[in-house]
Amino acid sequence: MNNKEKYKQAFSCVKPSDDFLMEVLEMKSQKNHAYGKKIVATVAACVLVVGSAVTAYAANLGGIQRTMQLWLHGDQTQVTMEFREDGSYHMEYTDEAGELHQQSGGGAAFDQFGNERPLTEEELLEELMAPDFYQNEEGRSIIAWGNQVLDITDEFVDGVCYVKLVNGDEIRYITAMEGQGYSMSPNKFLDP
Repeated sequence: MNNKEKYKQAFSCVKPSDDFLMEVLEMKSQKNHAYGKKIVATVAACVLVVGSAVTAYAANLGGIQRTMQLWLHGDQTQVTMEFREDGSYHMEYTDEAGELHQQSGGGAAFDQFGNERPLTEEELLEELMAPDFYQNEEGRSIIAWGNQVLDITDEFVDGVCYVKLVNGDEIRYITAMEGQGYSMSPNKFLDP
């Protein structure tokens, strides 16, 4: 005979009172009821968290969107940016006339071993904050950086214009080629 059987035999003659049995059954019922409430609360919380995550994902299509201020054509503009893991970005903003504009871009860089890698968020922002060289509605050549907007149309000599831009402590030396773009350096003017 094992211990379990011995305990059963020893206590088989002991019978609990009816009041004690009722109290035990009532406590068991309350415990199950409280346990059920905890389960319902836990399930509701999980549904709320998952529902919120799905809504946020659907609203953003899986990327991380951020609202920030960027200088665009000499105006500080509120933009919604989405930076992607593949080294690209998508930007939306509304101009002063209320028109929605979208812009995308991105790129890759090479590490010290010659392996291609996507651009980081910091590298993309650095590019977006660089001076902007464009043709306005009247066909004038404009360079904008921060709150500076310079019309350099009449400054070109043999198709090249040299512009020194200062924004706080930062200096940029711009070599602009008429109708083609520009090169930039923080140290000196570059050859066209």
